[in-house]
Amino acid sequence: MVNGIEHIAIVAKDTAVLKDWYMDMYGGRVVYDNGKGTYFLQFPDGSMIEFVVAQTGRSGESEKSPGIRHLAFSVSPKNFDEIVARLKADSRVEEVHDVSENAKGLKTYWYKDIEGNFSHLIYRPDPLL
Repeated sequence: MVNGIEHIAIVAKDTAVLKDWYMDMYGGRVVYDNGKGTYFLQFPDGSMIEFVVAQTGRSGESEKSPGIRHLAFSVSPKNFDEIVARLKADSRVEEVHDVSENAKGLKTYWYKDIEGNFSHLIYRPDPLL
């Protein structure tokens, strides 16, 4: 049986810049650096993002294109609006869908990071489990 997802990888044109942007925007700490452009960034819950140097061009034109398509970052209600404001202030970030909130209080904000990767912030007042 699988215990969970250890990490997700983002293939990037400039892994150092993208890793630094994720650290600045979301925190986390580098737990691995191979000196060749591969980094692992770990968050307080133990989850990690690996940054790997790209060998070819980009694919996936919309958040609904086939394949692994987005990262969802879980945030507290206190941090949600603050991080949205920081994302909106960064001219390198492209908004995909503005903040939405459903009747149960679930909030999301969809955007593309500085290399065009689809992501969203999510606040769930009630966990799925």
